[in-house]
Amino acid sequence: MPVAYGGDERPVAEVLAAIEEAAYWDGSFGWCAMIGATTALLSGYLPPEFAAEIYGDPAACTGGYAMPGGRARPVDGGLLVSGTWQWGSGTDHCTWIGGGVLLVDGEGSPAARADGLFAPFVFFSRDQVELLDTWHVMGLRGTGSTDYRVEEAFVPEGRWAQPQLAQPVADGPLYRFPFLAALALGVSAVALGLARRAVDELVALAGAKKPAQSSRTLAERAPVQADVARAEVAVRSARAFVAEQVDRAWAAAEAGPVGDAVRRDLRLAATNATLQARAAVDLMYDAAGGSAVYRTGPLERVFRDLHVATQHGMVAPRTLEALGRVALGLPTDPSTY
Repeated sequence: MPVAYGGDERPVAEVLAAIEEAAYWDGSFGWCAMIGATTALLSGYLPPEFAAEIYGDPAACTGGYAMPGGRARPVDGGLLVSGTWQWGSGTDHCTWIGGGVLLVDGEGSPAARADGLFAPFVFFSRDQVELLDTWHVMGLRGTGSTDYRVEEAFVPEGRWAQPQLAQPVADGPLYRFPFLAALALGVSAVALGLARRAVDELVALAGAKKPAQSSRTLAERAPVQADVARAEVAVRSARAFVAEQVDRAWAAAEAGPVGDAVRRDLRLAATNATLQARAAVDLMYDAAGGSAVYRTGPLERVFRDLHVATQHGMVAPRTLEALGRVALGLPTDPSTY
């Protein structure tokens, strides 16, 4: 958040390191930290009066789902919003909850406002939102990423952000850094933290466990040794690629707007890191054998959490399609990355 509202304006690289460390100890903790941190970037896009109202409290925490799950009708003084959103990570702890909306006319058809407003991310006060009991899942259970809804909720004029279309209100590299790339990188930081934990857990297990009908420990078995090395390479090389591109983008953001080529490489690094983390976790899960399925150890939870994280739309394998189109010189809408 901007210093003006009590934030630290930490560089993106520092925030990613903190998210990764949190996820190492608990995937859900890391995930909620990621949601709170990335959503707080929107403080730099809000009109100052709303930024101060929402983020001025040191205990403020925001979250929400950016895709337009709601419909908004222009009314005097703002918007009237109804809708249901999925993936409300951490909303039970949020002081303000947001959601993407589409503006519609009186017939319910999409229609931009006269000033061009079409698909903002609007903020609701906590008492306007109903949380639904839908988060019954295999991993990242502690995130409480339940569905939520509002019914005819009034949002006053300007209590919204459009990071893809509007220029940030706050100045500085943190707010010139591409918002969607920051979100994707945050997800990848969670994945890297989980993968690092998986490697450490397997190493700790391998020194003592002897598989059935074997006189050697896992650590003494050549296939396990190779798998540990492969997992380590996957995690460390992926993190290095992320660090390289984040540093490049930060330098660009310090100088001015960040170009499409830099944004593309940020997204490529984020998706790659998530996929490499999945590969590392799968190697460690397989190497651990039957021990990995018991809740007495964290490997089974790491495996479940990681395989939920990889389903996030910002880092799913399909994101590589648009990034590959760019590399091949094909016409590609920059908004897809």
